[in-house]
Amino acid sequence: MTVTPRANDSRTATLLLVDDTPENLAVLAELLSPSYRVLVANSGPRALRLAQSEPRPDLILLDVMMPDMDGYAVLGQLRDNPGTADVPVIFVTAMTATEDEQRGFDLGAVDYITKPIRPPIVLARVKAQLELKEARDWLQNKNEVLEAEVAARLSEILLIQDVSIHALARLAETRDPETGNHIRRTQSYVHTLAVHLHRHPRFSDLLSHDYIEQLAKSAPLHDIGKVGIPDHILLKPGKLTPDEWEIMKTHARLGSEAIEQAEHDAVKPVAFLAIAKQIAHWHHEKWDGSGYPDGLAGDAIPIPARLMALADVFDALISRRVYKPPMTYVQAREIIIGDRGRHFDPDVVDTFLAVFDEFVAIAERYGDDNGE
Repeated sequence: MTVTPRANDSRTATLLLVDDTPENLAVLAELLSPSYRVLVANSGPRALRLAQSEPRPDLILLDVMMPDMDGYAVLGQLRDNPGTADVPVIFVTAMTATEDEQRGFDLGAVDYITKPIRPPIVLARVKAQLELKEARDWLQNKNEVLEAEVAARLSEILLIQDVSIHALARLAETRDPETGNHIRRTQSYVHTLAVHLHRHPRFSDLLSHDYIEQLAKSAPLHDIGKVGIPDHILLKPGKLTPDEWEIMKTHARLGSEAIEQAEHDAVKPVAFLAIAKQIAHWHHEKWDGSGYPDGLAGDAIPIPARLMALADVFDALISRRVYKPPMTYVQAREIIIGDRGRHFDPDVVDTFLAVFDEFVAIAERYGDDNGE
């Protein structure tokens, strides 16, 4: 049963009155219907159905002593249901024992009204609880709006960050026109390796979900130091002389120094820059210590650099250069296998073999003839 308010107001609050005694329902409905939309239920089960129907009640006045399902049981089910958990409930009861009130408050009741009811008390407490609910709803809506604004702003910042990273990486890549979609491919290779290594006991402590995302974000900056290499060396079509090769190798140090300067300029630490610096500085190190610039070996080589080392070499092998044709995926795989334990971390190679088909799919998706 629904009793509409005598004043026509679309914002009128809806009350649900629950009592197994018709006379009690009639008294409360007569008192409250001039100001509120009133729903009535003469049992616990019917009250639960009305509480989940439209219009949803803004406040429930609930009798405690009812047959079959008492008010405590009704309140318990209301609180267990996400759709009704936040609806305030006032107990209306003839019981006056302190322990009865405490039980109701423990279950989540917001107030008690004792029978026989006194109209001014009922009206005042109903008004107070509705005003509190309105304030809570306003705060909830405000918080949701603020959270949405923060999420949108954060998304915009992250997008700008990603675009800036790729712009910097492209600055280096434009110096070497044969690299094509190298950035996209190596970024995806590294992400694939990291995702499949995150449960490995040697890598699990570092490769959390957040760290993997930062690692993938950092990967495009691995060759940023190439901007400091003279054109006659970087773009030389033939084999470099020993002196030229020494200059070429400085791109690792130049890249890490540039990123380190960006870290110093930042107001606070930026996680992906720390990872990017490791990748730029040490992705040409080799597992057996024969790499450059510092001759690091084994676990002394940071994990991000180890992943990039394999990704970078694989992509170089399958890519066309002025001084060589592209290798097939299988040929490149065999070379990677041959360098297991020499150039590459053995566990990283084993993971590469396990996800080889994914590497091939990435290479096809971002092939140099496929644009972006």
